Amino acid sequence: MPGAPCSPRGCVESARPWTGVPRSALRLGALLSVVLVGVLLTPLVGRLRAARRDRWIRRWCLAVVRAAGVRTRITGAAPPTGGLLIVANHISWLDIPLLAAVRPARMLAKTEVRGWPVVGAVAARGGTLFIDRDRLRALPGTVERIAGVLRGGAAVVVFPEGSTWCGRAQGRYRRAVFQAALDAGTPVQPVRVRYRFADGTASTTPAFVGEDALLTSLWRVVSARALVAEIDLSPTLAPDGHPDRRTLAAAAQGTPRAAGAPPGTHP
Repeated sequence: MPGAPCSPRGCVESARPWTGVPRSALRLGALLSVVLVGVLLTPLVGRLRAARRDRWIRRWCLAVVRAAGVRTRITGAAPPTGGLLIVANHISWLDIPLLAAVRPARMLAKTEVRGWPVVGAVAARGGTLFIDRDRLRALPGTVERIAGVLRGGAAVVVFPEGSTWCGRAQGRYRRAVFQAALDAGTPVQPVRVRYRFADGTASTTPAFVGEDALLTSLWRVVSARALVAEIDLSPTLAPDGHPDRRTLAAAAQGTPRAAGAPPGTHP
């Protein structure tokens, strides 16, 4: 089971400067309200045609992020249609609505997410593909399920690190999920997620790592002022341009590991 050395005490900074408690409470209320509206409208949205459904999902996901008081900067674009494996580094629960705002997709998540209040219901209704990290024997079946979704022309979002990191460093991309793109013959879209303050200073405030509680993380985010989420989309990688999942994973991460840099130490 992949893990990260990051912890709330050792890596996550308090927001600077903090907003007042009333404003933070209003943001938290607005955030929960937007999420609740999404849950209630999911059955209706599911009946819309694909183009209208995707527009609605994008707007709702951006509304979730904005309700939390976070601004967004998106660079690049994803192909609007066709099978696509979207791979990104993982820092926060905010990563999920941010990536869905780029292109609505089915997420790959650990089975524990299914039991989370509200979030679990949203994930299940959104077609999330759950993986049991305690059962390695189930991994080939999960890879085949992802490949099947990709062959069907849908996008799948995967966080190949297998765990959240604080953002100051990142983990090595695990190779297994890249086999799904090779098997399905679909491109891979590398994405880099960063969080900063408005002045450009890097921030670990949104990080959701270690034993951090979801409510604690929510409050930390809504209490922060001038948080900006940066989403950088690199050009897609064609599966036929890479002989195996190892080279495809290395190309997607864009790290110098092939030259000898150790995993887990990249800025």
